[in-house]
Amino acid sequence: AYTSAAQTTDPSLRVLDAAVSKLALGEDVAPSDAVGSATTPAGTAEDAAAAPRGILPDEVSERGAALIRSCAEPLYYGDYLELDKILSAQHPVSDSVGDAQHDEMLFITIHQTYELWFKQILFELDSIRAIFSELTIGAQKISSALHRLLRVHEVFKILVDQVRVLETMTSQEFLNFRDYLFPASGFQSFQFRLIEIKFGVQRPAEHTARFMAALKPEHRVAVQAALDEPSLFDYVERWLRNMPFREFRGYSFQDSYRKATDRAIALDRAVIEAQIHGDELLKSEAELRKTQYMYSSVFKREVHDELRTNGARRLGFRATSSALFIALYEHEPMLHLPARLLRALVDIDDVINQWRYRHTQMVHKMIGVKLGTGGSLGFAYLRSTVDSLKVFFDLSNMSTLLLPKRLLPELPPMVRDQLKYFHSVEPYDRTLFELGSGGDSIVDWSFC
Repeated sequence: AYTSAAQTTDPSLRVLDAAVSKLALGEDVAPSDAVGSATTPAGTAEDAAAAPRGILPDEVSERGAALIRSCAEPLYYGDYLELDKILSAQHPVSDSVGDAQHDEMLFITIHQTYELWFKQILFELDSIRAIFSELTIGAQKISSALHRLLRVHEVFKILVDQVRVLETMTSQEFLNFRDYLFPASGFQSFQFRLIEIKFGVQRPAEHTARFMAALKPEHRVAVQAALDEPSLFDYVERWLRNMPFREFRGYSFQDSYRKATDRAIALDRAVIEAQIHGDELLKSEAELRKTQYMYSSVFKREVHDELRTNGARRLGFRATSSALFIALYEHEPMLHLPARLLRALVDIDDVINQWRYRHTQMVHKMIGVKLGTGGSLGFAYLRSTVDSLKVFFDLSNMSTLLLPKRLLPELPPMVRDQLKYFHSVEPYDRTLFELGSGGDSIVDWSFC
């Protein structure tokens, strides 16, 4: 039923055929016979040198796959998950000093579970960053990135809920073994810090230096490597900055938006002046001027730069304009996925902030305002991180810049046609979209 080894030209397949022949004769076959060994059972010395050792051909036939399955040792559930290592990794310190505290096992298990989920989040973040590191990002890659971002969001929701399990331990039960933990601290979780860095969290230099000093050398190397690489924020900012259609064949989104916001402000002012009087009118007019100022940041670079200087904005001028374009016209077919991706980034930002808040409240219940075991300010330090470490706050604040549909300028037909999935365009235009362009003569792939 099989082609003989002598008739097979591929050296790797000759190895497989020889092993099949052994099976047919009732002889034992070692796993090495199936994947290539130092001595091949058929073929010349040249064939043996050319055959990959320990590597199967790119295309393995069905008979080869069946042979591999027949040769391999049966895979056992516990061995596959290496449960012996995982289940033997809980060593309560209180046990080792002869003062066994029942709840320390829960404390260890919860934090080990956190770290395993952190590892999964890092795995997903690295893959998403790899997608955005490419210069050509089509719909399929955006779809993959979105799928993995949604997974990260779901994992963080689990981490938030997991705090409830830890809260089944009372403050007194925790204090019974807390002293044994010094100077270890969650502050030393290098994986969580890697998540922050790779997502795009920016911390003061003095904080980073203090954190690095608390790490083991090998963890310090990993964190420094992450600091030296572009974060997901950097990649997304670059992707937005080079998005086409904001400036396209005479169409200018920023000019169109300026005219629309002028009309929106005029309508709001008319309503205010007709319905509000006295001091309330003055307050309403002041708020309207603030809104107008925020609108102008989309088409006046100096206003945008002032907001960045004050820390009210982080995205670049062109990236902000692109994000707003996507948000306003997300109903256009080609903008569905980008709009969902931007919302997913905001959702992750929010759920991380929820986790910080729940963690902060839990710590306050457990130790009050005592110092952390690692020497940090404990509750005071954690409370300072809530709301202050969001990465994509520009996207969260985008609602300030949105307009109701009745005031939204219609896209010119030539732009709207480009945003359809099925359309005919000139080769240059398709290349423009695939590579991404900010409407400039030169595509800018640098990081701001």
